[in-house]
Amino acid sequence: MAHFWQGLRSGEWLTRPRMRSYSLILLALYVIAAVVWIGLSDGLIDRNGKPIGTDFSDVYAAGRLVWQGHAPDAYDPPLQHAAEQAVFGRDVPFYGWHYPPFFLAIAFLVAALPYALGLGLWLLGSFAAYLAAIRAILPRPESWLIASAFPAVFINIGHGQNGFLTTALLGGALHWLRRRPWLAGVLIGLLAYKPQFGVLIPLALVAGGYWRTIGSAALTVLALVVLSYLILGSSIWHAFEASTTFTQTVVLEAGGTGWEKIQSIFSAVRMWGGSVPLAYSAQAAIAITLAATLAWLWHSDTAFERKAAALAAASLLATPYVLDYDLVVAGLAIAYLARLGVARGFRSFEISLLSAAWIVPLLSRGIAKTTGIPLGLLVLLLLYALILHHAIEDRKPGVLGAPSAAPA
Repeated sequence: MAHFWQGLRSGEWLTRPRMRSYSLILLALYVIAAVVWIGLSDGLIDRNGKPIGTDFSDVYAAGRLVWQGHAPDAYDPPLQHAAEQAVFGRDVPFYGWHYPPFFLAIAFLVAALPYALGLGLWLLGSFAAYLAAIRAILPRPESWLIASAFPAVFINIGHGQNGFLTTALLGGALHWLRRRPWLAGVLIGLLAYKPQFGVLIPLALVAGGYWRTIGSAALTVLALVVLSYLILGSSIWHAFEASTTFTQTVVLEAGGTGWEKIQSIFSAVRMWGGSVPLAYSAQAAIAITLAATLAWLWHSDTAFERKAAALAAASLLATPYVLDYDLVVAGLAIAYLARLGVARGFRSFEISLLSAAWIVPLLSRGIAKTTGIPLGLLVLLLLYALILHHAIEDRKPGVLGAPSAAPA
């Protein structure tokens, strides 16, 4: 037992050959699962009666509505559902469109192609951007393989979701922040398509004094809003505003998505039988704590890698609506902390916790559904706490950069 505990502390169990083997095994399983799943499907409909790429169906249907001149209908659940059924020519489950109007530009583009081709182009393009972001942060030979085998990647592909795009935009912004602040601001502005992940970003930028980035991000968001208003008209924004009530009450508060899929403290409280006000209170408590600690961290002189990793983790923790496919963003925290560990040496338990953060997307939904334990949330909280702990340690005289475990 002592040897096991020491192995977890030092991380010596995770050798390069094991990293490679684990990644290759998971990739092989992903490919086999995908081939079997598609092979058992009926055209574009899987064996459970859901579209291949599930959530992508709402993007494609919304794009079709734009092509037909009925963009506001995407925010009306019955009309959006009818559009989804028209795409497949049969009854399919409803997948709601909850994004700001400027994201209809992506929907418009993919809907110009047949469904399967549009889904493939969307996933390949956004996956390439995700890999480029991770590679820019951690330019090591093994980065491609480990980033590709990250379980959140498979979940995101299965849902046809936008976790790759979110990660690429935030990762690109963090990568360019100190060298090209205006470009970083543009990427952050584009991230407004998923506004729940941008709550803490302005706070971090203000604390760090990145004023040019803030200005660039604000101008980018303004340009997106104005363009969508000019092209689609004011009715599109009225429709979006009206749809937020449905999103809040049905999708979030009532758990229409499924509590086991959502990785927030809000969802955990609701899954355990807590009331909506109690869930909001718990979420607010975490958000306030994150805001205070993140502001301190970004104002401090701790390593930029810790700041970037903390922002990626905090962006996931701060919102009540974060799903397991959104955990692709956690790859940024893993990459930045790995880069710092390679340069300075890994601290106690750091390698083991980074490994837990890497594998947890594969386990979180199933464990939450069977046991009620929100494993994804717990690992993210531990990861954020570890970042803060090490940042505090770095401020002690004579401790800055001093590792307590050997580099792997």
